[in-house]
Amino acid sequence: MTKQNGKPKLISLFSGCGGLDWGFKDDYEIIWANDFDHAACQTYARNFGPHIVEGNIADIDFSDIPDADIITGGFPCQDFSMVYKREGLETDRGNLYKQFVRAVEIKKPKVFVAENVKGLLTANRGRAINQISKDFGKLGYRLNINLYNFADYGVPQLRERVLIVGIRHDIDFYFEKPKPLYSPNNYKTAGEALKGVEKVKFNNEHQKIKDKTREMLKLIPEGGNFASIPKDSPYYVKGMISHVYRRLDRNKPSTTIIAGGGGGTWGYHFEEPRPLTNRERARLFGYPDNFVFEGTITEVRKQIGNSVPPIAARVIADSLLPAFKAETIIAINQRDNFDDYQKHIQSDLPEIKNLVLAVN
Repeated sequence: MTKQNGKPKLISLFSGCGGLDWGFKDDYEIIWANDFDHAACQTYARNFGPHIVEGNIADIDFSDIPDADIITGGFPCQDFSMVYKREGLETDRGNLYKQFVRAVEIKKPKVFVAENVKGLLTANRGRAINQISKDFGKLGYRLNINLYNFADYGVPQLRERVLIVGIRHDIDFYFEKPKPLYSPNNYKTAGEALKGVEKVKFNNEHQKIKDKTREMLKLIPEGGNFASIPKDSPYYVKGMISHVYRRLDRNKPSTTIIAGGGGGTWGYHFEEPRPLTNRERARLFGYPDNFVFEGTITEVRKQIGNSVPPIAARVIADSLLPAFKAETIIAINQRDNFDDYQKHIQSDLPEIKNLVLAVN
């Protein structure tokens, strides 16, 4: 299925602005992509080309799409996020993962990579990850389900995400979570990431804020948040979420940058009393400065916050390349009985190991 140039063909689902795809683009041929968000599709088309299809994934007939060696994507995660209430599988957005399953079932790629938030592991008291593992596993895939802190792979941001990597059972390749390239004592820092960012032209607009907010930020030290404001101050903000009015520490990685929320959740500069620009946010994800985002400031902030850091995506892409050179070891119709799908799951996580122990 690979082209004469040897590049595996890739289908991208829930593509967003393309952070995950940017990590794969050099060594893979991205032949088709899809997303529902108009501004994100415009960004994707500008940076990758016209192969993205804008529209509801439920309306896609995957039998009409060319076959591919790998399918990637981050199905919508807000309903699994720890920042929001985790109804998970009980919502329409939570059930969108089934469209990813449908694509894998029809296209039968050698490999798939699905990304989601840490909250997926505990959503619906563990029933969500159990059901998702079952739905993917029964298609005949060995699953590696692990939690990644992308700071371990050179991203200047503490960002924990779950990756589900599936290898078709007839492929003689066994994926293992890549070893960390960095540790807390040498993580890439926000200060390093933002060096010289003021010279970048695109997506670097300063967002207007109220004078009251600016004065309040002056009371918050570098690395602090709303809790740093004296309680007797007229600017004291009562709240419970630790990322409200959080300022960067230039000597540490950024904390997790989110897509939504009000002004208090935008993330704030370590030195200047203002919100981060979208270009600064993009730097903290590892986007190159020539990656240009389309849309309003709010739309771009959402695109960045929902995306996978390209630097981390590249590590995963590189680690999967041997799978496409591996031999087919058995015919698909002769594979093991995948009714016992749990036996084919690998993970370092206690939540996932419990699924395996349940059948062993």
